[in-house]
Order: sequence, then C-alpha cells, then structure tokens
Amino acid sequence: MEQMPYQDDPQAALSLRASTPPSTVVRTDWQQGLPTLGGQQVVLRELRASDAASLCALLTTEEVARFISPPPTTVEGFERFIAWTLRQRAAGAYACFAVTVKGFDTAIGIFQVRALDADFRTAEWGFALGSPFWGTGVYQDAAPLVVDFVFETLGAHRLEARSAVQNGRGNGALLKVGATPECVLRQSFQKDGAYLDQVLYAILADDWRALRTHLRVTPGTQIH
Repeated sequence: MEQMPYQDDPQAALSLRASTPPSTVVRTDWQQGLPTLGGQQVVLRELRASDAASLCALLTTEEVARFISPPPTTVEGFERFIAWTLRQRAAGAYACFAVTVKGFDTAIGIFQVRALDADFRTAEWGFALGSPFWGTGVYQDAAPLVVDFVFETLGAHRLEARSAVQNGRGNGALLKVGATPECVLRQSFQKDGAYLDQVLYAILADDWRALRTHLRVTPGTQIH
C-alpha cells in the first residue's frame, strides 16, 4: 500500500471523513479498539499519540520513505496521522497497528489495512518499518499476524498490495508471506515527479488458511 488516502494537511484531513463507510455499518469489537497481537518477538497494538516521535524518527528517513507516499515530516504531523487512524478505525474503514518489539513499547513501524469496498471483503495492506529493524525477523513475525487479522477478524475474502517494481525489498517481503503477483500496473504510482510501475499482489482467504500452518501462525493469537 504505497499510496494511502491520508494527507498531512489539517484542513484536507477533515474532508477525508466523507470517504468513510456510512454510519449504518454495524460496529464490531475491532472498531471499538484494535486487539493486541503477539508474535515470537513482536507485539502489534493500536497507535497512540505518544508514538509520534519514534515514528517520525524512523519512517522519514530516505531509505524507508523511498517507495511510499511522503510520510508526515514532523512529530505534530504524525500526531495528526495517528488521530486520523483512530477515526478511520472507528468508522470501520481502516486499521493501523504499531509494531513494537517484545519488552519495549516503542513503535518502530506500522502495518496499515484499508477497505476497498463497503463491507471489507476486499482489503489492501501496507507496512513501513524503521531500517534498523530490516533483516531482523520483525517483518516475518509481524506480517502473518496482520494477514490473519484481515481474514479472521475483518472477514476479508481478498487482500491486495501494491509494490513498485524497483522495490526489491518490498516485493520480497510480500512473496515471503504468500502473496501472489497478478499483474503490473503501468505508471500507477507517482513519486518525486516520476511515474513508477507497480506489481499488484493478492492473497485469498482460502489460500491463506492453507498456508498459515507452514508459517506457524496460530489463529487469533491475541494478548487481549
């Protein structure tokens, strides 16, 4: 999910509320607050305003921001982003987990999921981790927890992701969790004045349930 609907503009952010599902959507437990998910070395939890400083430090570096929509550039911008995620979650349109390492409560990255239709049957996901945690196993531990949440809690049938063709690390990460490359979307992502081709990936619910035993994912691994 290299391009997200969030805009770091206090005035523009107000208009995004109109894009959320209507208020008649039936509320579920996750809309009241995201569950906390535990892996072997990570804990995924709802974002808090206090996460703004660490996310600003870790996700605004050149190597992390290279293939994603420009993140907020200030701590205050991340605070606005976090407040936006909570509104979108309550509306049933979006979920965003903070990634932390067990024993430490500092947010080192995020996983985002948004609905592509009114009932969340088709969803799109994306992730960003601070570069000091690349290659440490954090992604491999966290990603299956998020995918399982999408299918077993949100009830999605199809989970999509887009990754720039040049983003070797991002493409490799999606392949590791069982995503299938379906096509190339030509010049579908604008970054720094250039249009980039993206690979469209998808995971289907039935395929995931067949695969997750090999990835050692326990359904509903939740701390609360």
